[in-house]
Amino acid sequence: MKLGIVGSGMIVHDFLTTADQINNLELAAISTTKRSEHIAQELAKKYNIQKVYTDNEKMMADPAVDTVYVAVPNFLHYEVAKAALEHGKNVICEKPFVLSVDQAKKLKQIADEHDLIIVEAITNLYLENFKRIQEELPKIAPIHIVNLNYTQYSSRYDAFLKGEIAPVFDPKKDGGALMDLNIYNIHLAAALFGLPDEAKYYANMQKGVDTSGTLHLSYNDKQASLTASKDSYVTPRSFIEGEKGSIYFDGSTGTLDNLTIEMRNQQPKRYNLNKYPHRMASEFNAFSQMIDQHDTRKADAAFVNTLETMQILVAARNSME
Repeated sequence: MKLGIVGSGMIVHDFLTTADQINNLELAAISTTKRSEHIAQELAKKYNIQKVYTDNEKMMADPAVDTVYVAVPNFLHYEVAKAALEHGKNVICEKPFVLSVDQAKKLKQIADEHDLIIVEAITNLYLENFKRIQEELPKIAPIHIVNLNYTQYSSRYDAFLKGEIAPVFDPKKDGGALMDLNIYNIHLAAALFGLPDEAKYYANMQKGVDTSGTLHLSYNDKQASLTASKDSYVTPRSFIEGEKGSIYFDGSTGTLDNLTIEMRNQQPKRYNLNKYPHRMASEFNAFSQMIDQHDTRKADAAFVNTLETMQILVAARNSME
């Protein structure tokens, strides 16, 4: 996978720290705004990225790039991903994928028409602990109660309170706790349980944006509460509760740390099966293999989850109106 990165924000810095753990990855290029060119140059020097661009179109036209990693603010995902596909590049798009179901379907249509791979970068579904959760679910079934929690006091929250509005807190740029953090919970719920009968989001609003909130998903046989917060502090723990037992894990739903399986009247069993210390390594290894092997079957399967997640996300946003 010959990767061209669009963006130079926190997620790019984070990704690059684990790039050396990704098989068959070549850091071919990075593209950023003219204003942030010095950051891109520093990253290129530190991580041996071969080329630096300040024009996305030029990077996308570079034959040395076969895949574009879209790591820009949420509201720019669609237009950057669309441009990359139209230049004949595979696309890895950061979460949340786009802003609507129609946009998601359009990107997949373009990818299919050009015989390209497009996937959403969502860490938790590629972790080894997630695969164990999938395996254990039938053993604790029937499942009736689900509580997923991603609380992370934002490093930008204090500045937000003072009036400095970063994109992750800007409603005009599709910021907020639902889009930034609860998206991990939604992906998990969609992957494990499918589409709910109803979705309703209850948000704590400050300065016109949800700084925290709980999304309630109602199924015919279970109720799920998905909480995300950028304005509170706790070490979160999430639970999946069934008649025969329960599954719970500590930390964020983006990393699924310290997985515990507890069957009724048995001693709990604890696991940490995640292969890499960095949460992004497993997903990018999966993407690299998928792209190198042109595995459209796996890409199609991943898109099913993305589309269901988008449907839940749109329903949640609509419920606030």
